[in-house]
Amino acid sequence: MTVTIRPQHPDDRPAVRALVTAAFGRAVIADLADALLARGAHAYVADLAGHVAGHVQLSRSWLDAPARLVEVLVLSPLSVHPLLQGRGVGGALVRHALAEAAQLGAPVVFLEGSPRYYGRFGFAPARPLGFTAPSVRIPDAAFQVVLLPAYEPWMTGALVYAEAFWAFDCVGLR
Repeated sequence: MTVTIRPQHPDDRPAVRALVTAAFGRAVIADLADALLARGAHAYVADLAGHVAGHVQLSRSWLDAPARLVEVLVLSPLSVHPLLQGRGVGGALVRHALAEAAQLGAPVVFLEGSPRYYGRFGFAPARPLGFTAPSVRIPDAAFQVVLLPAYEPWMTGALVYAEAFWAFDCVGLR
């Protein structure tokens, strides 16, 4: 199975909405993805023979560090078509997103998710590294971060999610 990771095109939107809804079983995550994209999120799709097999977004948020606000990225959502899960599509999307985040000069990428899954890509629990979750609804184990080359040791503090995460109540694992 050969998948190509590429930027999301405007004409991918219906397929991405259907994919995200199918992967999460809730349309509100597709609504979140649309709202983040409208606010400048970087979105990528896994293209399998001309069909959208997976999708990932990197959205701008902030780190409330002691010295100043730092722009950071949040990897969310990550979606793979239910029939293709477990075949490496999600991993390819995560690796691509992290490479893009580094190219963009982001110091860190945060996410909420399974440590077992995301640990293989370099994500680690964020709290022991000096980061505070944006909500008490996020379990410590799920609040993860990967440090990128632009990271500096003074960059610690509270993650402040973009407004769309709050507007759609998509904070904390459910």
